[in-house]
Amino acid sequence: MTTIISYNVNGIRAAMNKGLLEVLKTEDADLVCFQETKIQPEQVDATPFEALGYTHHYWHSAEKKGYSSVGILSKKKPTNYVMGCGIEKYDREGRILRVDFDDWTVLNCYFPSGTSGEERQGFKYEFLDDFFNWIAELKKERPKLIIVGDYNIAHMDIDIHSPKTNQKTSGFLPEERAWMTKWFESGFTDAFRHVHPDKKDDYTWWSVRFNSRASNKGWRIDYQSVSDAIKDKILDARHLHDAVQSDHCPVWLKIDL
Repeated sequence: MTTIISYNVNGIRAAMNKGLLEVLKTEDADLVCFQETKIQPEQVDATPFEALGYTHHYWHSAEKKGYSSVGILSKKKPTNYVMGCGIEKYDREGRILRVDFDDWTVLNCYFPSGTSGEERQGFKYEFLDDFFNWIAELKKERPKLIIVGDYNIAHMDIDIHSPKTNQKTSGFLPEERAWMTKWFESGFTDAFRHVHPDKKDDYTWWSVRFNSRASNKGWRIDYQSVSDAIKDKILDARHLHDAVQSDHCPVWLKIDL
């Protein structure tokens, strides 16, 4: 049994000041994948993580300080780890980190946001296309894939509090939603929907405005995609709503590997 937590912490140092270590201690996951750490590797004090048993930790940071960046904590030593996807414009932003454990692989990903305007929305579309093609090749080599992280897209109407009013909002645009459909038809299973196919009002991100979290006006934009080779190994998936260190909440997966 392996448990994996994925959490966009919106700044790991701020999250640690808000009780992140207590969440990790309580959940006691085997693998923890952070997005938007906003930290450089030399700024990481791993001592508190090591005290919880995470003796192996890996960080892929953006060139721009205080921006993007991903990290992985593991109790077990991976057989291999890789920073980035080999495409410079994405790797400069610290968006992908890979760990292998024997014949299975976890990719921790922070997809771009398009909310700041047309240029970044275009960048997001480029990323989606390039990522899709890159994964198609990687899956030939590593068929047992788990791809966790902040995808910055709500897939279906059930994944957003107000689908009608967000049709033209980045993160719920028809082109983005079509990509998600294509993604899940290409050999991946949405672990949360595998376990909870019809569950409503269960989100992973809330705007910091308009008291959105208290009124649960949220979006489900954080996912664990499990390749078809191991989808039957999914045991459980849920969202950890009690963790409030970020504008996201952690997503949790239990899988028999």
